[in-house]
Amino acid sequence: MAGKGGSGKGGGGGRTGGKSKGPERRTVQARPGGGWDVVRPGGKRASAHTDTQVQAMQRGREILGNIGGGELTIKGKDGKIRDSDTVAPGNDPNPPRDTK
Repeated sequence: MAGKGGSGKGGGGGRTGGKSKGPERRTVQARPGGGWDVVRPGGKRASAHTDTQVQAMQRGREILGNIGGGELTIKGKDGKIRDSDTVAPGNDPNPPRDTK
């Protein structure tokens, strides 16, 4: 049997940058010192910090839209998931047209 690789081209199956499978995800959660954070699951730092939950939700949607869409999870002050939202990719040069 032939060994794996050999071509020197990596053979990564189309994946780049070691991204995990599935959609990008961000979570809006209360910060212990006050305010709201937009965090990436498993991340050590917040992607954004805002004064209100509504601002954090808007910023989370903006971040996900800029990176190609994904899933935004919103947690309440008690830490329980209260809502989630699927965000479509942003800045589409050919957006769908309303046919109605």
